Amino acid sequence: MGLFDFLSKQLIDVIDWVEEPGELAERVPMKDREIQNGAQLTVREGQVAAFFNEGQIADMFGPGLYTLETSTLPILTSLRNWDKGFKSPFKSDVVFYSLKEQINLKWGTAQPVTIRDKELGPIRLRAFGSYSFKVDKVAAFTSTLVGTLERVTVADIEPQLRAAIATALATGLGGGSVPFLDLAANQTALSQALKDAVNPAFAQWGLSLSSFFVESLSLPDEVQKHLDKASSMRVLGDLDRYAKFQAAEAIETAAANPGGIAGIGAGVGAGAAIGQAMASGLGAGGGGAAAPAPAEDPFALVEKLHKLLTIGAISQEEFDAKKAELLSRIR
Repeated sequence: MGLFDFLSKQLIDVIDWVEEPGELAERVPMKDREIQNGAQLTVREGQVAAFFNEGQIADMFGPGLYTLETSTLPILTSLRNWDKGFKSPFKSDVVFYSLKEQINLKWGTAQPVTIRDKELGPIRLRAFGSYSFKVDKVAAFTSTLVGTLERVTVADIEPQLRAAIATALATGLGGGSVPFLDLAANQTALSQALKDAVNPAFAQWGLSLSSFFVESLSLPDEVQKHLDKASSMRVLGDLDRYAKFQAAEAIETAAANPGGIAGIGAGVGAGAAIGQAMASGLGAGGGGAAAPAPAEDPFALVEKLHKLLTIGAISQEEFDAKKAELLSRIR
């Protein structure tokens, strides 16, 4: 708790504040006390002291050493009609504020946030990171968060700040024109985009967001699996390579299992069968004297095509064209 220096008598002639980490504001205890005319006010670096008149800020003091009299309290003097100079003690609420940057604070999504992405559609994601802030507008901070409280700390307001960040996260990502995948690939751009989204919420409380960092961003496992599969398909480039890729994966899996090599034949056969079925479904027949593939149920082929469409291996146009061709075979 802050340390104030007072005389043992009821007249205060020394006012200062030694803040502790995490303190944002503290009110000078004034019960049964009056400020001595000519009292000394000490404001340290990174602090501001405000004198109040009927709940409104009158005079404010930045870092320095001040003697409190009519010349150093011009607004309070005017409001209280001390135009001829006063010698008697006076009462006034005095509040000290810390303007220092509050660093290394953590934010995160307690529950996955649903956003609508222009490429992926509705997705749920988790995000975590750190941020820092400071008191920027003393009047707004006083009216919204301090009020008549004796003391305000970072811990007192942090739950409210984290809630504002979670709300801004959905707004900043879901309402942006840049696809999530492009932002996720550039942490600096994503951090700046979210900082811009969060700043207005902090500003309404007289706070400014000094820094905002995204340290971790994750999609649900099922969405990530689809993206990984689609990426693999795009890298492989065609169905023939995909069949070979599946066969290689089967060999690796079989070799890792007990009795390993015995499963390789089945794995290769499965990979080749998958490749043949998809090639047949897509009409990917090559030239030359290749033996015609056995006829397959058009409905089964349409189902396979739909699975390829779901994981992003083929486009909607390719799916529609091949679906129409397959259905036309049905007598």
